[in-house]
Amino acid sequence: MDRTTAQQIARFLVAAEEERREVNRITLEHPHLSVKDGYQIQEELVLIKLETGCEIVGPKMGLTSQAKMKQMNVNEPIYGYVFDYMVAHGQEISLSECIHPKVEAEIAFVLGKDIAGPGVTGAQVLAATEYVLPALEIIDSRYANFQFTLPDVIADNASSSKVVFGTRIARPHDIELDLVGVTLAINGKIKDLGAGAAVLGHPANSVAMLANMLARKGLKLKAGQTILTGGITGAVMLHADDTVTAKFDGLGTVDFRVTE
Repeated sequence: MDRTTAQQIARFLVAAEEERREVNRITLEHPHLSVKDGYQIQEELVLIKLETGCEIVGPKMGLTSQAKMKQMNVNEPIYGYVFDYMVAHGQEISLSECIHPKVEAEIAFVLGKDIAGPGVTGAQVLAATEYVLPALEIIDSRYANFQFTLPDVIADNASSSKVVFGTRIARPHDIELDLVGVTLAINGKIKDLGAGAAVLGHPANSVAMLANMLARKGLKLKAGQTILTGGITGAVMLHADDTVTAKFDGLGTVDFRVTE
């Protein structure tokens, strides 16, 4: 794809996010869009964000569980980026700032050292991680009815929208992250549950895969970055007045309320 086209599509998606309106998926107009094209558009989208003063908190992995891949009808993980304006400061999320948000529970890694691929393993990730913490990610595809192909969602920055981080942290070797059980409840009723192993067998494997994917572009994971490893639970639609609570074994609770 030529850069001019990629930039035009990126601006289209940025505008959809800023104006909080759903749009038709890109592949309706560009049916031969490839995964490579999707990442090219995403890169232009990231540049637009950076040029307007946004800062990257860290990259995120998406579609890392079999349940998630089945739910979204895709067959491989993807990555995108979380920006500073996406981090919720407080216990409320406003529907007016979203299009059709969904929430999922994740484990986040904060790196103490840089990690550069290729060939990175989960063990190397654990050795380079300063601490882990629980998170609730709110995804909000800009596409109508959350319908998209893999290149579409990659171009749309992996549906990144908002994130609520928990306050309890743990050293990665002090907790068996693959065995961490998680429940996701809405208004006191459990909507989904899972364990850390749902994320590529172990959340550290997700970070390792991300490092190796970025290495193909000459990029690396950096110390201080907060990395979302992918949904342990499926994504659940949010509505006004919902109270969302996720409980993580050994990592505490993360919650927020949805307002109009």
